[in-house]
Amino acid sequence: MCTQVFDQIVIGAGGMGSAAIYALSQRRQRVLGLEQHTIPHELGSSAGGTRVFRFAYFEHPSYVPLMRLAYARWLALERDFGERLVRVTGGLDIGRPDGRVVSGALSACNQHGLKHEVLSPDEVSRRHPAWRLPADHAAVYQPEAGFLQADRAIVAHVELARQLGAEVHESEPVRTWRAVGDRVEVETDRGRYEAGALVVAAGAWSGWMLKDYGLARMAVPERQVVTWFEVDQHAFAPERFPVFILDYPEGVFYGFPERAPGDGFKVGKFHHRLETVSPDATDRRIVAEDEAVLRLIEPYLAAPLGQPVSAKTCMFVNSPDEHFILDRLPEHSNVVIAAGFSGHGYKFCSGIGEVLADLAMHGTTPHDTALFSLGRAALK
Repeated sequence: MCTQVFDQIVIGAGGMGSAAIYALSQRRQRVLGLEQHTIPHELGSSAGGTRVFRFAYFEHPSYVPLMRLAYARWLALERDFGERLVRVTGGLDIGRPDGRVVSGALSACNQHGLKHEVLSPDEVSRRHPAWRLPADHAAVYQPEAGFLQADRAIVAHVELARQLGAEVHESEPVRTWRAVGDRVEVETDRGRYEAGALVVAAGAWSGWMLKDYGLARMAVPERQVVTWFEVDQHAFAPERFPVFILDYPEGVFYGFPERAPGDGFKVGKFHHRLETVSPDATDRRIVAEDEAVLRLIEPYLAAPLGQPVSAKTCMFVNSPDEHFILDRLPEHSNVVIAAGFSGHGYKFCSGIGEVLADLAMHGTTPHDTALFSLGRAALK
């Protein structure tokens, strides 16, 4: 079996990997993308059709510049692909004023000069009749938030990369890889490949792919369920129901308007049932407890949720501090890692593709990635 030679190899063609493949292809690199499943697929962390994007980032203000980069890249991708991928609905960060979500969103808004309003529960109900918030809650409204068509954006990245000459192989799992001097070698059942640099964006499989470098404890898969419920189509239409993050005593919930009549209202909860899993042995059955967890949001709504329209199981991949891992391996500077996106990474894919291309080609990036370093204390 002869070895095929490329400039760059990217393992994984989900949200992050597909964006990296496209960004490298735009820079005239000869790129190979290797995806163990189809493109797209429902088995990893990029399933479910839609993803929230938001600028007032309660997790840490350092995410805001990365979101600005990503948003510009999403709009460019939408233009180049000729298909609507971005829907602006506005966004609500809801909770007690002194809670992490509301106070963190306000901090990001104030630090970065983001457009926003602070709304009382009555103001939220007048503007968005589906909500009935407790009197001691508040909401930060971000007019620039919305949702992305996640599956279609992966397809867009891959199709446009292929048009630029990238090879992207589907249903081709990586068996082994190794760094040899200034080269990397990758082997699958179908071929042997060599390149100057390797990007590992394998999602829930990153821990296994990089187990010899401690990633198994830094990027831990967790079972996640989202469900679409029957609702009043008028109240939950995108024009009346923004995307949201809700800080609730039972946990942090997130959700989306009904994209089209009959699709249902999509809702999820971070750390759904606290189930750490193996990516190849995740229980994908939906059980009564999965639905019950998500119905905990009902006291905040004007009317109970209807019957489930559909539900899906996917995975979050959590780092210890729930910040991303974007860095080069200390042992091999031509191996770049994108992992641990902890359920809030997809919105950044298009921007992170640029960062990964920088790191793979030049070893550094002009974008601030200090928060995502392998050397940070939380990963020790």
